[in-house]
Amino acid sequence: MRIDGGCFCGAVAYEAEVDPEKTSICHCRACQELTGTAFRVTVPAPEADFRITKGEPKVFVKTADSGAKRLQAFCADCGSHLYATSDGDGPKVYGIRTGTARQRDHLVPRRQIWHGSKMAWLPEFDGPGFETIVTVEGQS
Repeated sequence: MRIDGGCFCGAVAYEAEVDPEKTSICHCRACQELTGTAFRVTVPAPEADFRITKGEPKVFVKTADSGAKRLQAFCADCGSHLYATSDGDGPKVYGIRTGTARQRDHLVPRRQIWHGSKMAWLPEFDGPGFETIVTVEGQS
């Protein structure tokens, strides 16, 4: 599925080819802190299928408790989180933040990760829940 989107203020835009069946919810504490809410919804796009079409996101490196480093990209002007990807060499998979895609209504989460950190007040979502990360084509 072809998607396109960008940040809230329009300074950064992207387009990508994604498999909507791989859309997921992450309940980890880092996603809760980065979004300022209960979870984050992401869809993966291989490096060959993702490109920035306008502007340049600002990137910072987040080191997880495991020691893994993730590049977190956002708009320097409005702060919208756009994607995360791995640090270093090798093929990349971009975890696109679905709220930034114009086609977000079609990106329905099919699974949940870090379910153990889920906020107790959230309703149950359809799809499997995992207590630890389950990698889908390098997405996390």
